[in-house]
Amino acid sequence: MKLAKEMNYQPNAVALSLRKRKTFTIGEIVPEIIHYFFSSVISGIEDVAYSNGYQVILCQSNEKYDHEVRNIKTLARSQVDGILISYSKETMDFEHIIEIKNKGIPVVCYDRAIESLKIPGVIVDDYGGAFEATDHLARIGSRNIVHFNGPLPVNIHAERLRGYEKALETHGLKVDNNLVVEADSFKGGYKAIHKLTEQNIKFNGVFAINDLTAVGAMKAIKSLDLRIPEDVAVVGFGDDSTLSVMVDPSLSSVTQPGFDMGNAATTLLLNKIDHKDPEENELIKLKTKLKIRRSSKRGIKSE
Repeated sequence: MKLAKEMNYQPNAVALSLRKRKTFTIGEIVPEIIHYFFSSVISGIEDVAYSNGYQVILCQSNEKYDHEVRNIKTLARSQVDGILISYSKETMDFEHIIEIKNKGIPVVCYDRAIESLKIPGVIVDDYGGAFEATDHLARIGSRNIVHFNGPLPVNIHAERLRGYEKALETHGLKVDNNLVVEADSFKGGYKAIHKLTEQNIKFNGVFAINDLTAVGAMKAIKSLDLRIPEDVAVVGFGDDSTLSVMVDPSLSSVTQPGFDMGNAATTLLLNKIDHKDPEENELIKLKTKLKIRRSSKRGIKSE
């Protein structure tokens, strides 16, 4: 060891992988790195991977199905020991993931699970978080609550819609299809508010699929000379990033534990790689927390 140090010896990674039949690398496919939530998941993944002697190859699908398929093929050619994936909004056909799984490469999903394929994963309680957000809006007096959602084939979007609908039912409010709008971006939230106003559809509460959409909605609401939260209260669904506290008024939001999700997903994957297999369809569900700020503060204490 002394001589190796003096000669600056570096182990041959290729030779080591041949001897141990492992490359000590895992692949990760993320929909969009730009979101704080996914960057915090990446940090959680790297935390566990590096402490266990693994390197991480990071790929981004940009929410595109064809990019995701190429990512999978690239990681397979790189002979990674396992893959972590949050599939894109465009993905309806999971054959590329099934093929990798059938080749014996362990796969674990995070954030967006594929329960029908019996692939283990780590998600948050999207239903519970959406219920809590909508319940909060109803409790502060909102009766016409808009829900800006994303494409329903994505499980997290379907679960958040389900939580929204259940909360309305709990308060004796009917689900108005005019108030459920597909809009999951800053621009989408902004345009949707103006469209609802042009159609003379009344609303006094907004629950958005994510914080960016909520902020877009807030900008549109203010452009219409409406007050937040007095005229329209707004709640997002996010990651406790600086975005929610930098906007004016500060944004109430359902927060997700991104770092913990990355930790848990990587631990699951390494267990499968080391044949300490979890149940084939094991799904870990992490708790969310509603943080009430000024955008929905009507006579209650904010954080």
